[in-house]
Amino acid sequence: MQSIKEIDEISRTKFDEAFAIINKNFGDTFVKLFGGGQAFMKLTDEQNSAESGIDLVASPPGKKLQNVLLLSGGEKALTALSLLVGIFEFQPSPFCVLDEVDAPRDETNVGRFARLIHEMSKNTQFVVITHHKRTMSEADVIYGVTMQEPGVSKIVSVNMNKAARRVA
Repeated sequence: MQSIKEIDEISRTKFDEAFAIINKNFGDTFVKLFGGGQAFMKLTDEQNSAESGIDLVASPPGKKLQNVLLLSGGEKALTALSLLVGIFEFQPSPFCVLDEVDAPRDETNVGRFARLIHEMSKNTQFVVITHHKRTMSEADVIYGVTMQEPGVSKIVSVNMNKAARRVA
């Protein structure tokens, strides 16, 4: 019983520490991606964090604080991305694959997303599958698939760092 109690206390302490850091990262990333506003996580039962659920509260610029379920589809997607990045910053990985996460975004939001990924690429290698030119403009290397003849695909790659050096 003593061991279980000790494990519960350590788990609760580690969860509370992780929750606080991820909550801060989530809020900071939300502000970067939305260009303002605020977002945070809150426990549904603050007295018992081990059994509590987590609510996301978000306020894009010009809107009042509300549960994330009340946001538009694009706002939900950007908020979810903010949370994922907040978790990722807490427990980073050397490699990350993102598939069309910028698809529901307008040009301004795509630019913010692309800058965020570019900043994070100092510590993590990203593979981003996208059709947005703005996202591609932040890439070091671009791989594409083209079909010059019907039924024959060809892989094309461009090293943007080498291309930029030739231009400069």
